[in-house]
Amino acid sequence: MVFSSFVFLFQFLPVFLCLYFLVPDTLKNIVILIGSLIFYFYGIKDYPAYILLIIFSVIMNYGAARFIDRAKKTCWQKLWLFVGMFYNIGSLFIFKYLNFLCENINQLLRVTGSSERLPFVNLILPVGISFYTFQISSYLIDVYRRKFPAERSIITLGTYLCLFPQLIAGPIVTFSEVREQLHSRTHSLQKLEDGLRQFTIGLSIKVLIANRVGGIWTQAAAIGYESISTPMAWLALVAFSLQIYFDFYGYSLMAKGLGMIMGFDFPDNFKTPYLSLTVGEFWRRWHITLGSWFREYVYIPLGGNRKANLRNLFIVWLLTGLWHGASWNFVLWGLFSFVLIIFEKKSYGKILDSKPVLGHLYMIAFILFSWLLFAIPDLTQLGIYFTRMFPFLSKSSATVFQGDFIKHFNDCALPLLAGLFCCCSLPRAIYERYKYSLPVTFVLVILFWACVYCMYLGLDDPFLYYQF
Repeated sequence: MVFSSFVFLFQFLPVFLCLYFLVPDTLKNIVILIGSLIFYFYGIKDYPAYILLIIFSVIMNYGAARFIDRAKKTCWQKLWLFVGMFYNIGSLFIFKYLNFLCENINQLLRVTGSSERLPFVNLILPVGISFYTFQISSYLIDVYRRKFPAERSIITLGTYLCLFPQLIAGPIVTFSEVREQLHSRTHSLQKLEDGLRQFTIGLSIKVLIANRVGGIWTQAAAIGYESISTPMAWLALVAFSLQIYFDFYGYSLMAKGLGMIMGFDFPDNFKTPYLSLTVGEFWRRWHITLGSWFREYVYIPLGGNRKANLRNLFIVWLLTGLWHGASWNFVLWGLFSFVLIIFEKKSYGKILDSKPVLGHLYMIAFILFSWLLFAIPDLTQLGIYFTRMFPFLSKSSATVFQGDFIKHFNDCALPLLAGLFCCCSLPRAIYERYKYSLPVTFVLVILFWACVYCMYLGLDDPFLYYQF
């Protein structure tokens, strides 16, 4: 189920909120759990058995955490941690990476002349499995670390894992961040209002900016990368850069708003990342909860800055790339960030920080080229697109549509310009200062119904991060 859909806005959400606020506080977590499972089941209705994956995840990690909590000897605690993590990471590996591994082994066998081949398992990636696997794994690890005792109520743990606002695409919320709120939280008209405002802003930038500019990238792929003009290649890449930001940022704002309505305080996931001056700063502002997860549960346990810093960073960025997808372009995308971060630390990072104009130009180049790596899984097509951006690198004889740039820019000029404006901090600063004023409230109402109209026209594309 997509937040930006009629089913969610006018059927699921009103019914859920009515039930949620009508029942006593002792039953609210049960309503959340049941509602979240219904929400998730709707999204996987073509593969209904996948609902068992998230249910088993709750049961397995609930049991493993309780055994860790009760075990007196370290060896037994480690054993139950291994059992829980084996299930978590094993499930993710089977559904997301098994075919990728088999494909690469088969390529090696082909190169060596062997006739043996590993069979492929045609499994559809369950929606949100990367996100909820990381969340429940952090819970299990924190119980092992004695950060807090194992949760005694399986309903509470299930509510944490299945909480529908951030179940599908984050933010990745650790148990410690919402532990107290899961047991006791306050509700008020102020939180309801703030949550609805936050949700409306997220919905607006998703539907009115991300979906609109995303059409340019879709059209470039439909035309064929070898047939787009050079201006169109640059325009489409700028459009994709705006699409992926406002798509994911919009989802995160909607999730945070829904959490507010239910009394939860989710962490921010973005802080104007496109204003960064270095790649390192960019990754402290982009998908903040994922970066925090890798730092807390991978980088620091490996030794952090204390030893083998280069190795630890390499592992983190390799895993960051693979987390986003089982494809070599994601590996290259992660390692691209790793290489630039190392260069920044060793040489020119301080120069970029001291010279904002140079830093912004540098980051424009990084943002565009990194998203190019991210967006095109086929390395051959990636090469073709690169030569369309820099036509002097190739002598292609393909027919190029010279008028494509003008056509698509004219069609999406307003959302493109709005996207570029909303990348800066000014719109948010204006909103925070005047958000309770009548004009701002009126604008939010207009934006909401504009979104509804766009959805009526069919502009309700699913979120890009659903596939990760």
